[in-house]
Amino acid sequence: MEKHIDTKCVQSGYSPKSGQPRITPIVQSTTFFYENPEQLARLFDLKESGYFYSRLSNPTCAVLEEKVAALEGGKAALATSSGQAAITLAALNVCNCGDHIISSSAIYGGTYNLFDVTLRKLGIETTFISPDSTAEEIEKHIRPQTKLIYGETVSNPAISVLNFEGYSNAAKKHGILFMVDNTLSSPIHCRPILLGADIVIHSSTKYIDGHATSLGGIIVDSGNFDFKGNKRYADFNTPDQSYHGLIYSKDCGELAFITKARAQLMRDIGACMSPFNAFLTNLGCETLHLRMERTSYNALEIAKTLSSHQKIEFVKYPFLSSDANYGKAEKYLNGGAGGMLSFGVKGGKEKALDFIKNLSVVANVTHVADLRSSVIHPASTTHRQLSRQALAEAGISENLIRFSAGIENINDLTKDILSALKKI
Repeated sequence: MEKHIDTKCVQSGYSPKSGQPRITPIVQSTTFFYENPEQLARLFDLKESGYFYSRLSNPTCAVLEEKVAALEGGKAALATSSGQAAITLAALNVCNCGDHIISSSAIYGGTYNLFDVTLRKLGIETTFISPDSTAEEIEKHIRPQTKLIYGETVSNPAISVLNFEGYSNAAKKHGILFMVDNTLSSPIHCRPILLGADIVIHSSTKYIDGHATSLGGIIVDSGNFDFKGNKRYADFNTPDQSYHGLIYSKDCGELAFITKARAQLMRDIGACMSPFNAFLTNLGCETLHLRMERTSYNALEIAKTLSSHQKIEFVKYPFLSSDANYGKAEKYLNGGAGGMLSFGVKGGKEKALDFIKNLSVVANVTHVADLRSSVIHPASTTHRQLSRQALAEAGISENLIRFSAGIENINDLTKDILSALKKI
């Protein structure tokens, strides 16, 4: 039977047989034994499923991959060493020197820098556009070399909601892969594949783990994108000489993207998740549905409190009825927008920093989206490398505070916030 997403959080990915451990075991081994050398050869040729080296696949990591794929409604997934690794491998899986990416400008600073600096050094150019762009506006930037259209469901830290309809329609019309980072919404509040995305990315370090213990990333393949015969993607339609002449679109079918990412990119770059981190992340994922409900509730209550405070210039949270993203939130997000909000403190950067210094319950850390509430000043930390123009395009002002609501008691959080504001 088709299980509810809450049940999938708890049970998907691992089904023990009689006498086996009820809890997913940690397979802390780099390698696996086979008596038959012919069977091991078949594994290397991808003609048989199994494990032979944990850089490419590991039983504990596979449980997490299967679970997140099930939560997102995808066909398969690949666990990586970090969210940044997931984005990098996914982009390089389709882009070569001379290729082009179209990306929302309202994205995490590390991703912006990856696209704007590091990938440019490799000859891959990115055009940044508004997350509100229509299909017609996006089409103006499409080139023959465009391989990827990219956005975040809820952007970090601008807290804008992606115009899925515009992005998806442009991608579908021109046969271009549409990739979405769903980290801040999680599959509990948004499943981008249902909204037209072909590939979904997660920094599992955030809500999926939820306890700030384990770095990780996940690439989820919808299996819906047809690479076969698509002239934009020659690498998927010509023999891969580094893998026995495998033609991904022909030999791998709906799993062409994720197979290439694992067999080629993970093989060569090696940014794999460790079995222990996969175990901890899977453990955290079992309570994802419970945490997302509480953190979304806390964030909305905090946003309401701040929106009427005399020392606050603005508040950004999609489910505030006054928010510019409210219509898109109701359309694309399932009952919540997660725990992330941002707001501007009157008086500029110095007053914003004073606010942070006066907090006692909420911690000033370089992290978001776990069960502990945290706060940071993006312009001087996570997005420090961006130019003034890039900061403006990303929706980040000098007085902006990024607040990640955890699952603590809401009264304790609001008292701490109001006390800190009173002191500035």
